[in-house]
Amino acid sequence: MANPNLKFLLSHPAHFFSLGFGSGLAPKAPGTFGTIIGLPLFWLISSYGFNIKLTIIAAIFIVGIYCCDKTGKALGVADHGAIVWDEIVAMMLVLAFAPLTWLGWLVAFCLFRLFDIWKPFPISYFDAKLKNGFGVMFDDLLAAIYAIICVLLLAQ
Repeated sequence: MANPNLKFLLSHPAHFFSLGFGSGLAPKAPGTFGTIIGLPLFWLISSYGFNIKLTIIAAIFIVGIYCCDKTGKALGVADHGAIVWDEIVAMMLVLAFAPLTWLGWLVAFCLFRLFDIWKPFPISYFDAKLKNGFGVMFDDLLAAIYAIICVLLLAQ
């Protein structure tokens, strides 16, 4: 299946999550639409303590490995463009380190998208080498780490 549709999205819970509740079905820039979904999801946990936020994000990262792997296999493409759970989780991680202001979130969003698209080393290496659910999630984790470093440097 080259282009997943609503029927595919609803055919299994793993697909529903890995396709970002449908945001991955966007015809243009599905990764950006997926990243946007990370904003309200993070807002739902923003009142929790830092360690609880990181625990929740780690848990949904682990769930994402399974979901993205299952969906990638069903689509026949390990890191299909419609799979956006990796962007959602990574964006939430960046937001955990960003100031809770609209400007802080905008900067975090832009930095994450920059590193996710640009894929500087070693992101590009792991993106090319790891072709499974973990690989899908891992390269976005690295992009999030780059963005977090920049957010922290800008906040000084």
